[in-house]
Amino acid sequence: MRIVFAAYEYTKEFNHPVKWLERISAFTGILSALAKTNEVHSIQQINFEGSHNLEGVDYHFKQYNEVALRFFPHKLNLYLKNLKPDVIIIQGLHCPLRVIQLRLILGSKVKIILQHRAEKPFRGYKKVFQQLADRCVNAYLFGSIALGMEWVKFENLKTAGKIYEVAGLSSRFYPIEKKIAKQHIDVSRNPIYLWVGRLNENKNPLTVVDAFLRFTELNPNAQLYMGYQTTELLSEIEKRLINQPNGKNVVLVGNIEHNDLLYWFNAADFLISGSYYEGGGTVISEAMSAGCVPIVTAIPSFKMLTNNGDCGFLYQAGNTDELLKILISTQHLNLPEEREKCLAFFKAHLSFDAIGNKIQEIALAL
Repeated sequence: MRIVFAAYEYTKEFNHPVKWLERISAFTGILSALAKTNEVHSIQQINFEGSHNLEGVDYHFKQYNEVALRFFPHKLNLYLKNLKPDVIIIQGLHCPLRVIQLRLILGSKVKIILQHRAEKPFRGYKKVFQQLADRCVNAYLFGSIALGMEWVKFENLKTAGKIYEVAGLSSRFYPIEKKIAKQHIDVSRNPIYLWVGRLNENKNPLTVVDAFLRFTELNPNAQLYMGYQTTELLSEIEKRLINQPNGKNVVLVGNIEHNDLLYWFNAADFLISGSYYEGGGTVISEAMSAGCVPIVTAIPSFKMLTNNGDCGFLYQAGNTDELLKILISTQHLNLPEEREKCLAFFKAHLSFDAIGNKIQEIALAL
């Protein structure tokens, strides 16, 4: 089966193909898994033109006009057709007019799959375009069935019959000895809780900090390390820490290089998230791939990633009391057993091979 991946996007900040593919390695690993039993191509649009083969996948680096990509991507659609694909997987549900044009060029034989990338259903007149594009699409890949059902509820998609539950990204991390991981990042406290994400309203770090500060009153040895890429709520967090006697139990690490996350996820016992909405959850997958136990909000994508809370813990977003109860319960947890449960579930359902196999099964059934 010949599978082609594409997106109607151009990232001009990158001009080196290898560095770009390293940046999106949580995605390219899925393509590599598919390439073990299929012919796989991927169209990438950065400030470079050429080709590159990585792990059996043919990457085509093209440069098309940005305005044309947004409205009338005829050249890209024609290029996709000329690759003679059996299946085309387009990233995102936010480009319905371009998908309609793609179907008109391809005809009816080629299967078109759209992969959800955290976008929400259009409202108003734009909603009509998604309804029209729905007639041109054979399947949708969502991070959870519940996320897809929101699109059916708002009538952007006609039925649930085309919706499939597939993780959009995975992880190249793996377990290493905890002692080595701690030495690498120079931490020694036990237990260690970790936060990784933007400090914005949606990620909701304030609930996490508030619950953790209350937890340290009961367990003064507990330590929360916070890695973050943006600082929207940093001043609010700092105020909370200054005014609390246990404020030193929360360490504001700042930006953590992605490669160093391997050591952080292996050093930490638990990863905490406070998100109100996520289309996926790459950080959760990365943590679980290293055996770090997730404590996350009960949103659809996180329910899928944790097997509905069977791996780790779920709590209602914004509920400080509920999170505190979970933190208290972690003191009595059989951590090695929970760690192994997370690793096993990741391998079976969230790894590159697991995701690739699922996409292949879906494509063959269309």
